[in-house]
Amino acid sequence: MDFEIIGAIHTIETIASGKGVEARRKLNRTYGRGQWRKMKGIASVRDPNGELRRAEIHWYEAHGIGKRDFKIKR
Repeated sequence: MDFEIIGAIHTIETIASGKGVEARRKLNRTYGRGQWRKMKGIASVRDPNGELRRAEIHWYEAHGIGKRDFKIKR
């Protein structure tokens, strides 16, 4: 992750869950088996160059494992 999330993530939505998560096999191999969901939300982030901005963030999460693989999408 080449950015830092500042504050809380809000406007959280589920994009895909269960068999709809295409990266499920990779996630199970890397982090362990779980009921994976692909999520999105809005947060303030600090870029590597120090700029602070609002961005749409996507990530995967599973109960008992937590949030993993954050990406800035917009």
